[in-house]
Amino acid sequence: MSLNIKNERVHALAREAARVTGKTQTSAIEEALELLLKNYGSDPVAADRERRLDAIHRIQVEVADLPATAGDDRIREENDLYDPETGLPA
Repeated sequence: MSLNIKNERVHALAREAARVTGKTQTSAIEEALELLLKNYGSDPVAADRERRLDAIHRIQVEVADLPATAGDDRIREENDLYDPETGLPA
């Protein structure tokens, strides 16, 4: 991806933001744009987090809906990873 900014003042602002924050110019611009969008009522970080959580929830629902089979040996909890007699990994 590429962004070609032909404005010397914007370049200077990006360099100064990077210098002050100790971040790269790209990271400083990313943070500035996230803050700008948040100030305008759009929070891209929260929206991305919400999308990821929705995806995780959909997967959990799909897995929970899978039929159990006889002799089902799927790992369902942490204790299933260990032999109950020896405590060693199964």
